[in-house]
Amino acid sequence: MADETAILAGGCFWCTEAIFLDLFGVKSVESGYTGGQTAEPTYKTVCGGDTGHAEAVKIVFDPAELSFGDLLDIYFATHDPTQLNRQGGDVGTQYRSAIFPQSPEQDGEARAGIARANKGHDGRVVTTIEPAATWYPAEDYHQNYWDGEGQRNPYCLATIPPKLAKLRKSQARLKSEQV
Repeated sequence: MADETAILAGGCFWCTEAIFLDLFGVKSVESGYTGGQTAEPTYKTVCGGDTGHAEAVKIVFDPAELSFGDLLDIYFATHDPTQLNRQGGDVGTQYRSAIFPQSPEQDGEARAGIARANKGHDGRVVTTIEPAATWYPAEDYHQNYWDGEGQRNPYCLATIPPKLAKLRKSQARLKSEQV
């Protein structure tokens, strides 16, 4: 079975990237920007909130090991899909909760994933399904941020460990727990 690509936005890409890097079946995770109208966005322009882009992650995964539906369940369990245009202290459309399906099959699975998530959140999920759009990789210093600079960043230290703890409780197969 060929690898697939998923593009998900769930707030700060530093935090989202850290979650998916630890999953068996995930081949790579890249932080970047999608869903906006400005060509060649930068971190500074996206953070300004005027480009329309979301901070997102591009996940390449092996669907024989980890399905898109499983990725979505982990995604919904590790961010707050009930907050419109924010995650915690990060506020703006660049921090929206959004799924960018890469195929009609992913679109259907995204709709089913939102329905599952709505059951656990009393129907308050605001995650959008947006059309696949041009992907712009974030600047190099954003890639694999948690394993580098993030371990010294107070924001990341306050935000990422609780997300990783939720992930460990989710029964996901984690690389960090390999014996």
